[in-house]
Amino acid sequence: MPIGQVTRGTTGTNRLRRVDRWIAQLPALRRAPRPLVVDLGYGASATTTLELHQRLARAKPDVEVVGIEIEPSRVAIASQSARPGVTFRLGGFEVPLDGRDATVIRALNVLRQYDESEVLAAWTRMVSRLEPGGVLVEGTCNEVGRVASWVDVTAQGPQTLTISLRLAELERPSIVAERLPKVLIHRNVPGEGIHAFLEDLDRAWATHAPLGVYGPSQRWIATAETLGSSWPILGGRSRWKLGELTVAWDAVSPRN
Repeated sequence: MPIGQVTRGTTGTNRLRRVDRWIAQLPALRRAPRPLVVDLGYGASATTTLELHQRLARAKPDVEVVGIEIEPSRVAIASQSARPGVTFRLGGFEVPLDGRDATVIRALNVLRQYDESEVLAAWTRMVSRLEPGGVLVEGTCNEVGRVASWVDVTAQGPQTLTISLRLAELERPSIVAERLPKVLIHRNVPGEGIHAFLEDLDRAWATHAPLGVYGPSQRWIATAETLGSSWPILGGRSRWKLGELTVAWDAVSPRN
């Protein structure tokens, strides 16, 4: 039996474009000779799975994407959109792949309805279905995909937290607090690393407001550079200019 709960199924065109862009540059995907990527919990239509394949195929033309859903009627509908390199099947956190292992598993907006205490077990089950060096990308975004965050999890545990925001007209980066992964969304309180991180992020964004005249990307780059003096910020300008910011997991992980 599939393991998990049926989600609301909310989906939409381009909703997951930010995380797709992130997955496309992952070394695990780039190095795999024939990468197998899972879109877990794709929802009421095949849209996000088809978009994922389209985007990843630009980097790895031989990529195979499997959409997995726990609701049989959704699988039946999505299967009508199957094409070379894209298939759909029934399943849940057990990630059924007929004995194969996944290079990357994308699980966006899947764990929001679960209790925080259930997250680690779900991570462990999904990570067990990865090939050596594989990555689970688990997180949340808003309905139009302009505010997103995700955790990269490997066999060694969670590695990084990434936030990705539409910078135009952004008032405060801490808007992402509403869309943090389930493991962190209730931890945005004093004494927790994620709370301190978002406070410092807002402060740096405000400090560099004058750079906004050169465009929001320049302001965000300066914000990232400032944070890098006190936080383990990863990546560089090529990612920052996209509205992304990645921090080492240990700095923001739950403290109790």
